[in-house]
Amino acid sequence: MTKLDARGLSCPEPVIMISQAMKSGETAYEILVDNRVSRENVTRYAEHQGYRVSVTENDGEYTLVIGK
Repeated sequence: MTKLDARGLSCPEPVIMISQAMKSGETAYEILVDNRVSRENVTRYAEHQGYRVSVTENDGEYTLVIGK
């Protein structure tokens, strides 16, 4: 599982990070974001690429686990 840390970054940077990571062809990714907009945009992008997304929130930080 590829793990990415996009905390402190604003969109579109987290989406670009996950997009580039998905080019590796792995089936699972984890990305950390710290704002609602990034959470929503990364989720939307991943779902449009055919992935399932589960989100957990802890003290304003979101962990998105993305898998096929």
